[in-house]
Amino acid sequence: MQHLSGLDSSFLYLETPSTPMHVASLNVYEGSLTFEEFKEFLGARLHLAPRLLKKLVTVPMGLGNPYWIDDPDFDLDLHIVHTALPKPGNWKTLRKLASQVFTQQLDRSRPLFEFTFIEGLNNIPQVPKGSVAIIMKIHHCAIDGASGAEIMGILFDTTKKPCKVSPAPKQHFEQEPGSINLLARSYFNLIKSPFKIPSLLLQTAKTSLQMGKLSRIETTDVPRTLLNAPDTIFNQKLSSRRMWNSALLSLDRVKTLRKVVDGCTLNDVILTICTGALRRYLSEKNQLPDKPLVAMIPVNTRATDAKEDMGNQVSAMLIQLPTDVEDPIEQLEKLYENTTRGKAYQNAIGAKQMTDYAEFIPFAIGDVASKLYTRMNLGNHTKPIINLVITNVPGPQVPLYMNGNLMLANMGLGPIFDGVGLIIPILSYNGALSISPTSTHNIMPDIDVFTRYIRESANTLEQCVNELDNE
Repeated sequence: MQHLSGLDSSFLYLETPSTPMHVASLNVYEGSLTFEEFKEFLGARLHLAPRLLKKLVTVPMGLGNPYWIDDPDFDLDLHIVHTALPKPGNWKTLRKLASQVFTQQLDRSRPLFEFTFIEGLNNIPQVPKGSVAIIMKIHHCAIDGASGAEIMGILFDTTKKPCKVSPAPKQHFEQEPGSINLLARSYFNLIKSPFKIPSLLLQTAKTSLQMGKLSRIETTDVPRTLLNAPDTIFNQKLSSRRMWNSALLSLDRVKTLRKVVDGCTLNDVILTICTGALRRYLSEKNQLPDKPLVAMIPVNTRATDAKEDMGNQVSAMLIQLPTDVEDPIEQLEKLYENTTRGKAYQNAIGAKQMTDYAEFIPFAIGDVASKLYTRMNLGNHTKPIINLVITNVPGPQVPLYMNGNLMLANMGLGPIFDGVGLIIPILSYNGALSISPTSTHNIMPDIDVFTRYIRESANTLEQCVNELDNE
């Protein structure tokens, strides 16, 4: 039995019927993979990702964070869905189906994952007729982006010939704890918590000194992101209906755009592409604020020896996106400055310090506070701290196979919540980069337009870089 961390638990009390807190990926496979082959392949490997075989047990009255426990009644058939695209089986119908799948909450009484097997991909450019798509949906309390990538590496092969997998060991299920047992465990965790406060306060004091040193001695400006985000159409109460699309770009072509600014990273280029699309989209709706937008960028804090722990191990960096700047090269230069400054202060704060404070939020209080925030419609009446989330998860740069069928594309879907109605997951796989905005119908009903602007923003930035090279 494993106790959920404060950060993992936060994704449970943030969840409402209109804000499901799961993450997902949509993968397209070439060839004639059948549903029966998929089910057999998945069933033989699922034990390699043990978090997918566990369910939640909650502490009575929410007096502590929930626990993971092995599900003795696990039934794979309850976690896989077999469907087909309606005719004509094109990208539009796949995008619509993916949005519908992502709208639906996972059942908390069972292990928190679901695979949807989709046939009928018959009219998608560069995808062979008869190919299939698979949506892997897992609750965010169980994994983060990095551990999701790890699950892909566990479940899929790097060669066309399927690897031999050792059979699942015989399982000995522990008895599900009763209410008294859960309350006793929570009480024990509660009395240990105060002893963690002195070291956390000491680390906070050290952080303050380090940040002061950065601003006074090293003349690094404090990032002007906290409480400085403008009001936008993205920052309001969400409707239940999700909207999703994805733009696929060449990873090598995007990487070459770094050369125009010394020290620039791939992430800086990706943020510039998103900035250009956001500026154009908001400007055409007469909704572009004078101040730059603020994006939250999740930062992986997972240690190399902690790969088996699938839970969330992330911090966050707030970055101003120069949506108030028109020229793409100037946007890239500004973003390089902003991310460099943000990283300096992120290092000063420490990888886990912010998430450590989440351990002191009682689950019941966090749950009630989140529901009150939604019920009182505060997302429409409070000043946003951030405008959107952009998360970049590096993936394998080698082909992956499922039962000998090549994965053609890997695209992400991310959770949003009241007050922050846009997330842009970015995944890289085998030389391709997918940029996949997720929003709601009341905020971004024309998400296909925004996705086209992402592609065109990349082309515009590339054109500007080439023009500089030719001068």
